[in-house]
Amino acid sequence: MTTYTNPVLDADWSDPDVVRVGDDFYLTASSFGRAPGLPLLHSRDLVNWTLVGHALQLLEPAAEFRTPRHDCGVWAPSLRHHDDRFWIFWGDPDQGIFQINAREIRGPWTRPHLVKAGKGLIDPCPLWDEDTGEAYLVHAWAKSRSGIKNRLTGHRMHPHGTELLDEGKLIVDGDSIPGWFTLEGPKLYRHDGWFWILAPAGGVETGWQGAFRSREFFGPYEERIVLEQGDTDVNGPHQGGWVRTPSGEDWFLHFQQRGAYGRVVHLQPMSWGTDGWPLLGDGGAPVAVHRRPDLPPQSPAAPATDDDFPGGRFGRQWSWTANPQDGWATHHSGDGLRLTCVRSADTHDLRRLPNVLTQRLPGVPSAVEVELKLHSEEPGARAGLAVLGDAFGWIGLERGADGTVQLVHRFAEAVAVGAPPTPVGQWGNERDAAPPRLAPEGRVRLRIEIGAGARCRFFHDLGEGPRPSGPVFAATPWRWVGALLGLFALAPVGSGHAGAATFTHFRIDSL
Repeated sequence: MTTYTNPVLDADWSDPDVVRVGDDFYLTASSFGRAPGLPLLHSRDLVNWTLVGHALQLLEPAAEFRTPRHDCGVWAPSLRHHDDRFWIFWGDPDQGIFQINAREIRGPWTRPHLVKAGKGLIDPCPLWDEDTGEAYLVHAWAKSRSGIKNRLTGHRMHPHGTELLDEGKLIVDGDSIPGWFTLEGPKLYRHDGWFWILAPAGGVETGWQGAFRSREFFGPYEERIVLEQGDTDVNGPHQGGWVRTPSGEDWFLHFQQRGAYGRVVHLQPMSWGTDGWPLLGDGGAPVAVHRRPDLPPQSPAAPATDDDFPGGRFGRQWSWTANPQDGWATHHSGDGLRLTCVRSADTHDLRRLPNVLTQRLPGVPSAVEVELKLHSEEPGARAGLAVLGDAFGWIGLERGADGTVQLVHRFAEAVAVGAPPTPVGQWGNERDAAPPRLAPEGRVRLRIEIGAGARCRFFHDLGEGPRPSGPVFAATPWRWVGALLGLFALAPVGSGHAGAATFTHFRIDSL
């Protein structure tokens, strides 16, 4: 095939950045409050990507991420290769700018180092100037934490990447550019004697991609819009990164916000005009189909989704909704994911639980299936398959007070902004989506069909063939994160071991 079709990553790989090392391309993305975080993807052709690991095993400080903070944590990382090491910088809007580095992309990576402390410091990007030996860093601001937005701040940075050497200076003021607002996500480069900043503005759903250039790092900068929606159906298009192939072709990877599907990744051709400014897409508009990069052919590939859980171990595609604790998943000699029924006072609100194992919602119509066996004898113990966002729905098994196991299907509506948390021991707004059914063997095959608009239909099979359950559930995102698929096992507060549940043969197939 001589062409590719966007998006090249059709799931929530938010705020992508990309780097080339030799013949290999690597990409990382935001992971917010999930652990492990900072996913690492690899490609040889910029079109087919595989997930090869994570750079951040636990979020720090650990105490801050013992419980879910779905829209916090790791925001908009930058990935670079310098001095024979990989470097990732990211902003935690509540703590500041962090950095980690590694000799090899698969690690081991250093522990997070706080380069600049402060509220609202986001979207950092470093630059090592190979000509002068100087190092720089640029970052944006989150108004929700700092009261500041639409500005880019620049610093001189120690070449070791461990500290900043000045107080920082406002180098681009979006308020001074007519029509520009919410300038963020800067990526910093050197090209043709200029300092370049590629940065979006105008908001994630409605904005555009800007380019800024200056002969001096601290400015002044001139600007131009280089990619916008035009008459295409690619809203945004939002932040990303520029990469050059070994043959000298230029390409730009960026995201598009797609509601419950999150931020999917597009690949745009890039060139340089006679006036020295970059040209992105087709005349400044995103392409849907385009000639492939001039790179060696690669077999079709995508980040893994299916999992047989060999030895009780789960694949790289899974992350917990907070820092994990020992014992949540048990290794064993066979196949299948054995999740402990973790005791919790919040058993009726999946949004507040750290022990939900998640992966991204697929961006195309798909069917998700998994087999579940509930072993726990604890009354109130439950386990299931969920679609998790600001609203959630799940289907699974629950142990009754009489010892029987029932198939249950429940959902909860979105939580109003500023609403108080659900009181301990109450159900909150979780409700039955369908009447419970007896599951005599404590075993069921679960299925969720995800159609257009992330509309989800739930099914169960108790040995009689698949049967539909309840009404259609419309998946919803969090504020910055797309909806997630989740596996969980829970038990009410009590003493002693509450038992476990086993998940086998997890599959996602296109509809």
